[in-house]
Amino acid sequence: MPDEMALLVADVFEAAGLLRRSGEAIAATEGQTQARWQLLSAVSENPLTVAQAARRLGITRQGVQRVANDLVRENLAAFLPNPDHRGSPLLALTPDGRRTLERITARADDVHRTLTSGIAPNEIAGARALLHRLIEQVRTHDGQPDAGGRAPLDRP
Repeated sequence: MPDEMALLVADVFEAAGLLRRSGEAIAATEGQTQARWQLLSAVSENPLTVAQAARRLGITRQGVQRVANDLVRENLAAFLPNPDHRGSPLLALTPDGRRTLERITARADDVHRTLTSGIAPNEIAGARALLHRLIEQVRTHDGQPDAGGRAPLDRP
């Protein structure tokens, strides 16, 4: 009998790849990339430093810095003074950035409704609960800190 955990890992990677490609297509409708969409989403509620956004997204600070600079150049985000640390400005959405994020999010909502038609909400909730338990098990096993009490990003 195949190892069910190994099969689950393979399924998660396959789903992640498919959803990443779908996310790229959704973001492209607004001339953006999934990386830009993720960063717009990460700073949509509260401005964050590049380092904070990188930790939240689970990627390198350097990668976030490049994307942040692109968003600032396109007037979708702006660097604001950080009262807690003068050398680390806060990245915040501009009105154009907020409108772009809202349009991408609306398209994603339409796609998600299509993808989940015929799947009961309690099945999706159960899958999410299982994935969250698995994520915490992996963090514990690897000695990584928990998510800091934060809910994971809802998008993308």
